[in-house]
Amino acid sequence: MLRRISPLVLLSLTVVLFTSYVAPDKRAKVLIHTDFGDIKIVLYDETPKHRDNFLKLVANKTIDSTLFHRVIKNFMIQGGDPDSKKAKKGQMLGNGDVGYTIPAEFHPNLYHKRGALAAARQGDDVNPNKESSGCQFYIVEGSVYTDSSLDVLIKQRIEQPAKQKIFDAYINNPANAAFRAGFIRAQQRAQQLRLQDSLIYYSNLVNPIIDAEYAKTPHRVFTPEQRKTYTTFGGTPFLDGGYTVFGEVVDGMEVVDVIASQPRDKNDRPLRDVKMTIKVIK
Repeated sequence: MLRRISPLVLLSLTVVLFTSYVAPDKRAKVLIHTDFGDIKIVLYDETPKHRDNFLKLVANKTIDSTLFHRVIKNFMIQGGDPDSKKAKKGQMLGNGDVGYTIPAEFHPNLYHKRGALAAARQGDDVNPNKESSGCQFYIVEGSVYTDSSLDVLIKQRIEQPAKQKIFDAYINNPANAAFRAGFIRAQQRAQQLRLQDSLIYYSNLVNPIIDAEYAKTPHRVFTPEQRKTYTTFGGTPFLDGGYTVFGEVVDGMEVVDVIASQPRDKNDRPLRDVKMTIKVIK
């Protein structure tokens, strides 16, 4: 005779079934194969231009047989340079491309945590819009930070450069020509006579102006989530806001660690070639 299941038990079973169900991850995934092992990566939907371009590169086998040509322990491993396919030993790499760039796709929730996949690019001096290379990428190995080191990083990499730009704009404004002339004389006096009094005087005049202007402009800070990640899991926070992050390693970080630890030459190219092939996976 069948026992009647009480409504309470049925409800409990339903809750267990629903809470144990995990929706399948429908995001695109790729597998990077190397002699050191495989690296499984998921591509973010929040960066569709970079995702679609990477999938195109994989489909066309553009990246196959390229090298991880630049590796730095506790920092990152970089690859995807087409010139690396037939590169001679010791040849400097990193300038190859596919003839186009990808517009930057910065997203506040995508940052350089350990395992992040991001696009390499040319420097700000020739690439002020921070457009990404059409083929070169890197995977973050990174290191663990403390809260105090993150605060120092904000000051050195974010606050000071921003304030320098404000100062440059102020001193080069024709309306402030008299201040500029006086400041230059003060600099010369400080250099020649090793007297800082005049320079301090002009700095004290302009610093409140810079601080007030800096306070008006939005500037990047680390969210509580980012701080927790960087102080426990690690990453390269000083790259945030400068390079597009468009994926992350979901399996195979130990392979990234091994590659990052390879002996390398003065250009950070591994002495032993680290070739890759990439395929799309389910």
